[in-house]
Amino acid sequence: MNSPAMNSPDLTPTVASGGWQQRVSHAFSRAADDYERLAAAQQDMGETLWARLPRGAMQILDLGCGPGSWSQRLADDYAPDARVIGLDIAPGMLEVAQRERGDKVHWVCADAGALPLPDASLELVFSNLALQWCPDLDAVMAELYRTLRPGGRALINTLGPETLSEVGFAWKRPGRHAALLDFRSPEHYRKAACLAGFRRVAVEVSRPRFHYPDMTAVMASIKGIGAQASRPRGHLTRADLVHASQRFEALREPEGLPVTYHLLTLELER
Repeated sequence: MNSPAMNSPDLTPTVASGGWQQRVSHAFSRAADDYERLAAAQQDMGETLWARLPRGAMQILDLGCGPGSWSQRLADDYAPDARVIGLDIAPGMLEVAQRERGDKVHWVCADAGALPLPDASLELVFSNLALQWCPDLDAVMAELYRTLRPGGRALINTLGPETLSEVGFAWKRPGRHAALLDFRSPEHYRKAACLAGFRRVAVEVSRPRFHYPDMTAVMASIKGIGAQASRPRGHLTRADLVHASQRFEALREPEGLPVTYHLLTLELER
């Protein structure tokens, strides 16, 4: 594969300034140092994707790699001959990855909708909970199709519209709008993948649920990893926070406050 040397990480962002991508890049860069400590749910969901990995891939991309834990596992698991690229839109995430994971992976800062990779250069794309942050899904799917070799596969976890329903319920009140991310439907992903040209498209749906001791822990699990999950319109008052906590408490289960993800697992074959 015509890629830069593995020990020469490209952490220079190739993301256009301004707009949604820049805001996402900034938010996740700020969260980079605390991401792994707070991302237990994301790690758990990634394990279900890991179990689907094929054997024998040599040219591998971890798309939306964050601080690099999956990239390192891919490099270790497919050693010694595989080449792994960890790509993320947030330079802060990649700085942590480079510092803590080293040069076993080639780190690249870029947008998933404009991959700086040659045509037909990949055999496997692994992506755990990144595509929901991409505003132009058609462009991402087209890039995955372009960069995968014939027979290559993409294994993707992303999120559907019922994600964080409990958080939305807690913040919702007359005159306010809980601005959760506008998650796409399973059919949206299926159509985008078919439009890109993938010959096999499978989308599985699950609803993993996690529990937290209180609302502070819930919000830390979301905002602490860079995701601004709830941004009610207007200025938040102490009364707003108390009201949201009371609404959330009404949902409490024996294990704690529930947070449900609408997990979409995609398996695409070029």
